[in-house]
Amino acid sequence: MKKFLSMALIAAMTLSLAACGSNANNEADSTGSDSASSDKTYVIATDTVFAPFEFSDENNEFVGIDVDILAAIAEDQGFKYELTPLGFDAAVASLESGQSDGVIAGMSITEERQQKYDFSDTYYDSYVAIAAAENSDIQGLEDLRGQTVAAKTGTQGAECAETLKEEYGFDIQYFDESSLMYQDVITGNTVACFEDQPVMAYGISQGNGLKIVAEEKENFSTPYGFAVLKGQNAELLEMFNAGLANIKENGTYDEIIAKYTSAE
Repeated sequence: MKKFLSMALIAAMTLSLAACGSNANNEADSTGSDSASSDKTYVIATDTVFAPFEFSDENNEFVGIDVDILAAIAEDQGFKYELTPLGFDAAVASLESGQSDGVIAGMSITEERQQKYDFSDTYYDSYVAIAAAENSDIQGLEDLRGQTVAAKTGTQGAECAETLKEEYGFDIQYFDESSLMYQDVITGNTVACFEDQPVMAYGISQGNGLKIVAEEKENFSTPYGFAVLKGQNAELLEMFNAGLANIKENGTYDEIIAKYTSAE
């Protein structure tokens, strides 16, 4: 289901998005972990719009839970990095092609992905929410029968929709960005969308015109993790885990989550 974009396209996207806010490129002080190489700058790929995990704010600063967690961990462990917003599929493709060292993009840890990537400890637990337009008559999954729903490519929401489409008799239209998916539902081209709950809840809190009509927790509760290519960048993964443990212990993690969510 992943789109493997060409090397040239990824390079072009990297250049075009390099100015996506001052927080998109960061270097942490080299005073943290003794194991961090002072000469190494890790290239970390991420999504472009997956609020509240990564997005551009009103000042065109690239911000979010993933952005702040990575910055806090890098500062704690003393490693340098360059954060490159590519879009989810392109971020994963850049990891597989060796153009990036890691991916942090609200990436669900699944058995299938664990065959190709090594994941960090969980830094967020999520589940799937189904949302319709505020003025819609859709009240639950049964109302989706015979309709077309929207899902974002490569997400847990898309996997959930694919699993349920036969049972509830709907078709799926895929999008590369959440904002485009939401707009499609609002305009009535699709009747509902499947999205990670924290992302949907944040969008609704910002007035995106949608309402949650159903939630899938039992079978689609999923942890998010930082990913590296399997068997590579073990030191980076170790530093991420050590830094994550430290920022959870010192309260920084809770401050970051509270900054972007109202439920945590």
